[in-house]
Parts: sequence; C-alpha cells; structure tokens
Amino acid sequence: MTQHIIIATGALFGMLAVIFGAFGAHALKKVLSTDQLHSFEVGIRYQMYHAIVLLALGLSATNVTTATYWCFTIGIILFSFSIYGLVLSDAKGKKLRFLGPVTPLGGLLLVIGWLLVLINAF
Repeated sequence: MTQHIIIATGALFGMLAVIFGAFGAHALKKVLSTDQLHSFEVGIRYQMYHAIVLLALGLSATNVTTATYWCFTIGIILFSFSIYGLVLSDAKGKKLRFLGPVTPLGGLLLVIGWLLVLINAF
C-alpha cells in the first residue's frame, strides 16, 4: 500500500469525522435522544482516532502492510458507519437492525489492525 493512499484515506476519514461531528452537534442535537447522540459521538470518536492512526502510519518510515491498511479502513466503515446508520434509522423510527452485528465486526477489524501494527513493530 503506498503512503499516499494511506495518508489520503486517513485525511478523508478525518475530514468526514469533523463534518459528521458538526452535523451531530448542530443538526442532530434536536432530533436525537441523549443516548442516540452519545452513540453517534462514539462512532465519530473512533473514526477520528483511526483516521489519525492511518495518517501516522502513512507518514512514518515503517512499512505498513496491506492487511493493516484494510483492517483499519474496513473497520472504520463497518464500525463507525454502522453506528451512524443505526442511530439515524432509529431516530426515524425504522431502525436498521441488520446493522447491529456489523458494528462488532468493524470493531474486531480495528483490533486486528492494532495487532498487526504491534506485530509489525517487532
């Protein structure tokens, strides 16, 4: 995986986290319950953490494996975006329940990504 792609992916996810955070803080604050808003913010927080990790990996001199890149990228999509879908669909009264099992799969990919970073360090 080239450094440019890793950096661009991290920057894209970081930019989207800021946009979604502003959207949540302003437009959704009146629509979502406190619990729903908290869940939405968890998705944003994890997305931003892992966007920063991708940026750091892309800017570092270490070799980033393709598996690490894809674990973080797909993990962000499955984890954070499934939370967004669950929260927004629940707020509309039509919760997309099929997304429920997707969230932990995304979390597992994020954990595997971290494990791969650890393995790569040695």
